[in-house]
Amino acid sequence: MDLTADDLSASVPRSAHPPLAARLTESLLEGLPAEAVLTDPEVTASYATDMAAFCPAGTPAAVVLPRTVEQVQHVLRTATALRVPVVPQGARTGLSGAANATDGCIVLSLIRMDRILEIDTVDRIAVVEPGVVNAVLSRAVAEHGLYYPPDPSSWEQCTIGGNVGTASGGLCCVKYGVTAEYVLGLDVVLADGRLLRTGRRTAKGVAGYDLTRLFTGSEGTLGVVVRAVLGLRPAPLPQLALAAEFPSAAAACAAVCAVMEAGLVPSLLELMDRTTVRAVNALGRMGLPETTEALLLAAFDTPQAPGDLAAVARLCTAAGATAVVPAEDRAESELLLRARRMSLTALEALRPATMIDDVCVPRSRLAEMLDGTAAIARTHDLLIGVCAHAGDGNTHPVVCFDPADADETRRARASFDAIMELGLELGGTITGEHGVGVLKKEWLARELGPVGLEMQRAVKQAFDPLGLLNPGKLY
Repeated sequence: MDLTADDLSASVPRSAHPPLAARLTESLLEGLPAEAVLTDPEVTASYATDMAAFCPAGTPAAVVLPRTVEQVQHVLRTATALRVPVVPQGARTGLSGAANATDGCIVLSLIRMDRILEIDTVDRIAVVEPGVVNAVLSRAVAEHGLYYPPDPSSWEQCTIGGNVGTASGGLCCVKYGVTAEYVLGLDVVLADGRLLRTGRRTAKGVAGYDLTRLFTGSEGTLGVVVRAVLGLRPAPLPQLALAAEFPSAAAACAAVCAVMEAGLVPSLLELMDRTTVRAVNALGRMGLPETTEALLLAAFDTPQAPGDLAAVARLCTAAGATAVVPAEDRAESELLLRARRMSLTALEALRPATMIDDVCVPRSRLAEMLDGTAAIARTHDLLIGVCAHAGDGNTHPVVCFDPADADETRRARASFDAIMELGLELGGTITGEHGVGVLKKEWLARELGPVGLEMQRAVKQAFDPLGLLNPGKLY
């Protein structure tokens, strides 16, 4: 394992050594059980992509499913020795192509590293492996009266490792923030197989550069996360919610701004446009009002929830709401939240394919973002539904199209790019929570600018000088 592929080629006649694929498999099996190394092309093909459209993917040479840190280290040492790229994966629920395979790579699937190692109720932390599913962790800590706030819409499937890799968000970010705010420390296997420990278990800590934040959102391009120390909070009360109907997206966005300006702190403030509301009704028979142009959902999880919801109702009415309907009880509140979680799935059911954008803008520009997206839909003659984490300005325009129609596919891609361009023009960012991956790497260069891009590439070079970790992503 000390020889590189070039060394082997130089010292052994070309006809005398087996092809790289055979050497790779043999080397991997030196430190992994046979059932952890998959090479059947029909099996490995199923690991080639995440859930993003328009993202190229290659053919893996092997898929490896380790169970221990030491096995991950062996994989990285093998990859470095043979100069084979490595693509880390979680549950592959991502929406940017960040987990897509490249030709001849090792797909490093971490889903079998799924243990919750510790829940500490005094220090309010959980220590977990990367394959732990978000919902499983959330339910486990709830049994101790604690709360892990990040809650992506795919929380029943997505893993903590994937959440860390893409710095995921969710419905409750308006109050509780995103994944990065709860990652206190990480164990990371570097490209050469060394184990790096970052961060802390303490409530405070500012020693050295914040490498934990650097790895959070790095999409597997700097190292492989094998353990995470996560901050927890005391469990809040169940949410109470209301729904407000508006005659326009602009009126709904005015209500959002009024709520935030008033100093209220909702645990959720979500928006669904007319297309999304109808799609949710069609899929789930939810009974949402289809005559509305925009439906705003607000929720609070404190003892003062009824009073806060009454204040939101007044602000919505002042902004032009045609109806404000408080949930009668917690069960009805949960039904409203379930309708919102269903949005992306419902929009996906409208056409054979979707492109899901993830543009975040200042809350003060939210109305311009939604109105601009509607104009883009008209210009390109496409169905585009929008759901949004309105409280933090994070919009998810969903372009619905038929990939069998070449012209419609071209228009879908053009509209997707136009939406990102609009977001940047409004002072926003090309991704609030889904990451860059393959889908948005050209737009990342535009957002960062030449100096920012140069510095980020320098960081990548420092951690991964051979360029083996998730190549072709981000840059």
